[in-house]
Amino acid sequence: QVQVLESGGGLVQPGGSLRLSCTASGSGFDGYAMGWFRQAPGNEREGVSCTTWSGDTSWYVDSVKGRFSSSRDNAKNMLFLQMNSLKFEDTAMYYCAPCVAVGGAILTVRSDYDSWGQGTQVTVAT
Repeated sequence: QVQVLESGGGLVQPGGSLRLSCTASGSGFDGYAMGWFRQAPGNEREGVSCTTWSGDTSWYVDSVKGRFSSSRDNAKNMLFLQMNSLKFEDTAMYYCAPCVAVGGAILTVRSDYDSWGQGTQVTVAT
């Protein structure tokens, strides 16, 4: 069974930076685009970024464009999210999962995807 483990979250002031990491076990993600999703209390989970298997193309939700950058190391089964110029509204639990980018939206590969990891908390506060 495929498992993911997210890490790198923390408490940061507005304008600060964090780098999230996601490690995937198993081979279930081979060939898949991988993305980051986040969920703030009271909100639905939203797609933040999606990076192709080769890593040469990434899509981002409008609210993070120019601030976040996703990359991956397939040899290590790892996905990264460099987050700069963090804002209060970036506060959320962040998760990684296989993704697709459709019409500007970043979605999980299946609507019933349920192999979520524990996530990593990002809190932007003064």
